[in-house]
Amino acid sequence: MELEIRQTGPLEVNTYILKDETLKEAVIIDIGGDFEEIKSNLDKQGYKIKYILNTHGHFDHVLGEIEVQKKYPQIPIYMHKDDISHFSRLKEEMNMFGFKCTAEPLILTEFIDENTKLCFGEQEIKILYTPGHSKGSLSYYVDGKLFSGDALFYRSIGRTDFYDGDYDTLINSIKTKMFTLPDDTQVYPGHGPKTNIGAEKSFNTYLRD
Repeated sequence: MELEIRQTGPLEVNTYILKDETLKEAVIIDIGGDFEEIKSNLDKQGYKIKYILNTHGHFDHVLGEIEVQKKYPQIPIYMHKDDISHFSRLKEEMNMFGFKCTAEPLILTEFIDENTKLCFGEQEIKILYTPGHSKGSLSYYVDGKLFSGDALFYRSIGRTDFYDGDYDTLINSIKTKMFTLPDDTQVYPGHGPKTNIGAEKSFNTYLRD
């Protein structure tokens, strides 16, 4: 699996592009913007976008999906059902951060959870339900890599002061789901630099017992 990382959207979300070179499939995780440019590059390389995954529904992670839904409705977009409320609150949430939004609320019909099997190339993407930053936050584990969204960061954790966030729930999600993975698991968060599970167990002050 080849991994490409881009910062997209107004809050520079880490957009992850997973590529399977054998089957020429691509999966995008959290598209904050620049979708046309990303798709154009994938087209030139001969990759077909199999689906788009959302770690959660906050506006900075899903803005690029406006283009997808308008122009490429055949591309599936997946998220947990408990974060669908953020799609209808897109304008409100952007206004909270000082951004104006003229787009219509996003619509989503493809829901996934821990029981969903996602195939990508010859691998399976394991879905972890990791609420706390938002009610329906998901993380994705594949090829020794964890895409943690805004749940776990380098030496930090996600905010829990949004309307459906909860601090204790987030801490429990990290400790019972993410910290059960091997210590050498590379963690790719929604913002900022990557880290690994072992380092966060040892040095993340929010997560020490």
